[in-house]
Amino acid sequence: MASVQVSSNASRYGQDVAIRKFQLVADEPTHLGGSDQGPTPTELVLAGLGSCKAITIKMYAERKGWPVENVYVAAELQTVEKQAVIVAYLTLVGDLSAEQRDRLREIGDRCPVHRLLSAGTSIQTVLTPAAIPLP
Repeated sequence: MASVQVSSNASRYGQDVAIRKFQLVADEPTHLGGSDQGPTPTELVLAGLGSCKAITIKMYAERKGWPVENVYVAAELQTVEKQAVIVAYLTLVGDLSAEQRDRLREIGDRCPVHRLLSAGTSIQTVLTPAAIPLP
């Protein structure tokens, strides 16, 4: 089970993000009223997708003994016919056949984050009581 904790910080829209032992900051760019102290929430989602695709491809290629030197993923959110679409541009570096490249693209599309996003995951928000400030 994956879990993160997010809390507002002192900036207008900034959020402190805790993930296991890692600390990140999310924010909005200045043209949207933020302080641009970190990536936007959408950018974090796209980074998660790109990272997951690259890791999944590298793991598969390693198991197969295929010569993948590097995996690059550029992900962007586009609007196509009034609908949000994530486009992931995949570049594979290595001496690979066309069949291997196509198979690795298919494998990348099976990564857990791709599956999560494309499945239309249900989100349930549970309101919890506010913490009582210490005296």
